[in-house]
Amino acid sequence: MFETKTFEKSLGRGVRARLPHGLAEFIMFGLKQGWACLFGGLLLIAVICTNAIWDDAWLIARYDALFAFAVLIQAAMLLFRLETFNEAKVILLFHATGTAMEFFKVSAGSWGYPEDAVFMVMGVPLFSGFMYASVGSYIARVIRIFDMRFTPYPPFWMTAVLAVAIYVNFFAHHFVWDVRMALFAATVLMFGRTRIYFTVGGTYWMPLPVAALLASFFLWIAENIGTLTGTWVYAGSAEFDWASISKMGSWYLLLYVSFVTVTLVIRDPLDIRQSRATQGRSRKPRQSR
Repeated sequence: MFETKTFEKSLGRGVRARLPHGLAEFIMFGLKQGWACLFGGLLLIAVICTNAIWDDAWLIARYDALFAFAVLIQAAMLLFRLETFNEAKVILLFHATGTAMEFFKVSAGSWGYPEDAVFMVMGVPLFSGFMYASVGSYIARVIRIFDMRFTPYPPFWMTAVLAVAIYVNFFAHHFVWDVRMALFAATVLMFGRTRIYFTVGGTYWMPLPVAALLASFFLWIAENIGTLTGTWVYAGSAEFDWASISKMGSWYLLLYVSFVTVTLVIRDPLDIRQSRATQGRSRKPRQSR
């Protein structure tokens, strides 16, 4: 992989030599998080920049330019081995499920895309699927970059059922009762004991639901950037309005769908309870250095 430990260790030594330990660890944590969300960060920069400079008179529509840019990012991630092919497969799956949800939500009037494009199906520009793919890319990369371990981890079939239930509710709540409050509770009950062990310089841990909540806040910020640039507009909102804080809850739930999707091919970091098949290959969290 391009992201070798050599560069990381060299950068870490330089930061730690100049700063107090706690501050150095915090800065390294931030830098590694930024590196993990490379795909999403580049796509977000493209959204901001195209909004600032694009002219409707240009031959290429803004949405089509974003689609081409997203394809190039994905190709570059594979070419420079910033993602493995196994990761790319599951990211493609989340891309497909995200695009399917976009088709439904736009047709249901939940939100819309005000601009025209050639690469647009049922009112949905095709670059939108890459926004979901960038979330999957982040999860896959952050697990590897931080050498994460999840322990104890619930039985895999239970996590799959939860992910399916969350995904179905995004559609079903338009026709029947919205059960998201029960789903919020289910995430805490199922993952409340699960600790994410991660390595910066030393090894630290965080409850998985807390990590999901923090990630959902930053996704909500990113979504507001898309809204404030007029890239998409929510029903009942004027262009450039802030997205409701309730959208943060939607991202919180969607993160579990993305995470479980990623674990379809990335199982080694999971300390799955009552699973003989995975006990032999689960590694114990490393001790702090």
